[in-house]
Amino acid sequence: MGLEAARELECAELGALLREPREAERTLLLDCRPFLAFCRRHVRAARPVPWNALLRRRVRGPPAAALACLLPDRALRARLARGELARAVVLDEGSPSVAELRPDGPAHVLLAALLHETRSGPTAVCFLRGGFDGFQACCPDLCTEAPAPALSPAGPESSSSNPRVAFYDQGGPVEILPYLFLGSCSHSSDLQGLRACGITAVLNVSASCPNHFEGLFCYKSIPVEDNQMVEISAWFQEAIGFIDSVKNSGGRVLVHCQAGISRSATICLAYLMQSRRVRLDEAFAFVKQRRGVISPNFGFMGQLLQFETQVLCH
Repeated sequence: MGLEAARELECAELGALLREPREAERTLLLDCRPFLAFCRRHVRAARPVPWNALLRRRVRGPPAAALACLLPDRALRARLARGELARAVVLDEGSPSVAELRPDGPAHVLLAALLHETRSGPTAVCFLRGGFDGFQACCPDLCTEAPAPALSPAGPESSSSNPRVAFYDQGGPVEILPYLFLGSCSHSSDLQGLRACGITAVLNVSASCPNHFEGLFCYKSIPVEDNQMVEISAWFQEAIGFIDSVKNSGGRVLVHCQAGISRSATICLAYLMQSRRVRLDEAFAFVKQRRGVISPNFGFMGQLLQFETQVLCH
């Protein structure tokens, strides 16, 4: 089936659909832009589509296999198969029409896979004309806000820093995802700051930092030292499971170690790589934008590179 079967949707039309609760519930919005661009700002209802060199090779197979790679959420694929969605809308940065999509690009590949999956069902496959750029100009209220500036790695030299506070303790926890925050041991001891962020759980990635408010928050401890010989990757799945359990309960989790530089940053990077199916360099650049002081030790970076291969190959 050719892409001419895909319907081209105007930005204002999509905006009207997303403002109707019933129509919004029946609309699957898939954002094919790079991960960092999606994280900076996106349509609130959109889901990111993973795309990397390994996926480019894998999606050359049957359309069903391509869809499983680009839409790894099995529950969503099941809803598509059962015809429960009124429409699946694909968008990129700003392409004006389907005809101008690159044949080897994620939007083109995803549209082809969706058309194959829904060929005998009621779900309409659509492409958003003008992409995110056009939609943001048309309906800015339906897009997320730009992220807050990162904690600068300048440290004590920063003119705005407090010289009596370690540079890695400046400010407060930073938001990595709406339910995932990264910070230091000092941040974990600031009850007012935790409540301001809406924190409900704390993942303590250290063997020495205390759990300050065990009667108020749900805690999990990963007792590792910041030593490049430590096998922190042995804890990845347990940590990821804890973060997901907090997310699924509607909570927010602070991940911290002593300084919020190496151990806790490593856990956040592993979480991003698995949950968003992105490469280590993409995840690192994103977290670095939010908390500029991160610097996992050499051993942890090697384990993250091995984890990247596991995640992207499976």
